[in-house]
Amino acid sequence: MKVIIVGAGEVGFHIAQRLAEENKEVVVIDKDPAALARLTDALDVQPLEGSGSDPKVLEEAGIQEAQTFLAVTDSDETNLIACFFANVLAPDVKKLARIRSEAYTDFRPGFLETSLNLDRVINPDVEVVRTIERLISVPDAEDVSEFAEGRLHLIGIRIKEGCPVLGASMAELRQAVGNVRFVVGAIFRNDALLVPYGRDVIQRDDLVYVVCETRDLKKVLRFFGCRSEHPGNVLIIGGGDIGLRLARRLEKQSLHVRLLEKDLARCQVLADSLDHTIVLHGDGTDQRILLEENVGRMDLVVALTGDEETNILCSLLTRRLGARMAITRISKFAYMPIVNAIGLGHIVSPRLSAINTILQYVRTGKILSAFSLKGEEAEVLEVEAVERSGLVGRPLKDIKFPKGAIVLAVLRGTETIIPTGDTAIQPGERVLILSTRRAMARVEEELSVKMRTI
Repeated sequence: MKVIIVGAGEVGFHIAQRLAEENKEVVVIDKDPAALARLTDALDVQPLEGSGSDPKVLEEAGIQEAQTFLAVTDSDETNLIACFFANVLAPDVKKLARIRSEAYTDFRPGFLETSLNLDRVINPDVEVVRTIERLISVPDAEDVSEFAEGRLHLIGIRIKEGCPVLGASMAELRQAVGNVRFVVGAIFRNDALLVPYGRDVIQRDDLVYVVCETRDLKKVLRFFGCRSEHPGNVLIIGGGDIGLRLARRLEKQSLHVRLLEKDLARCQVLADSLDHTIVLHGDGTDQRILLEENVGRMDLVVALTGDEETNILCSLLTRRLGARMAITRISKFAYMPIVNAIGLGHIVSPRLSAINTILQYVRTGKILSAFSLKGEEAEVLEVEAVERSGLVGRPLKDIKFPKGAIVLAVLRGTETIIPTGDTAIQPGERVLILSTRRAMARVEEELSVKMRTI
């Protein structure tokens, strides 16, 4: 598979890294030679200096031979023009554009997709708000995703002292669950990913990923000693585009929302744009203001300013003052392990949310949705089993899945199956697969249609 990426910034670099590891042919276009040098020093990709909105550059990149075209620069206009020319030169190539401005994304629903023949417009701000909403829906989980139109939940639970399952092996968990149906798909331990088997034991500070039916979610949370009630009082720090979008969404959920913004003029804009949110003027790092607003009684604080150091400080300060939960916006990927190490487990990133969505569209096979686990060492794919693919018609024990890949669940009509080695997948069924980055290329081979010899 050949993929052309326009933009060698954080998003472009991260996507190129993931695809290069999976042995895909990747061409990255950027005007900045320093950005391309950083890319080629670290990755086995083809750099091309020039503008992604220049049709001659696109032809030089081999747009006619590409299967996927990703325009992910920081400029909406560059991304739109690049996709325009990509459509002229190669109408059948799959095209995705990263677009942030509401002036473009909110102008006539579907206009960009139709007029430019785009497969998907990805707004990082919209994607990160969706991520925050999922975290709010399961407060004690550090990672949350839904699959199969909400029928299945994937949650990442941090194991703390006193957790009922601390010290239990996978085999003991299966015996203890009773009528609670779930599967432990992965464990992050000391920044390393483990796909657990029967003798593996849950340890303190593990981040355990569990898949269950949504109707069983509350039972699973109780089994792991987690709370399931939603927060009532929310403080948003930072009234930029993301803060405003989130406040609008939370207003519809009848939550008590306060929004703290240090720019007085912006406060007026926010007050005029929101119906039920209380807009406050002040600095989220000012302890006096936080105490005045009774931050210790907040169920949730969401730090969404444009400065990640400020967000980290706000989250640490509000947690110290008694806030029950804090969600922290981070942009630089290098900060994420540091933030985890200082105890801030609920991290969101507009860039990472956009990358998760983009990667769904560059996989082979019929991928319905995809989600990257914390640490980016593994993905969970929801796929439709295609006739003549390597996944269909054989017991799972006979499929040569690579080490680091596991089938978590099979959806057969209205039934959800926690599979065993004897489970055989049929065409049209939905399958949830966890794969490490190292195993992804082999997993994609199994998902692809196998040509029969005559």
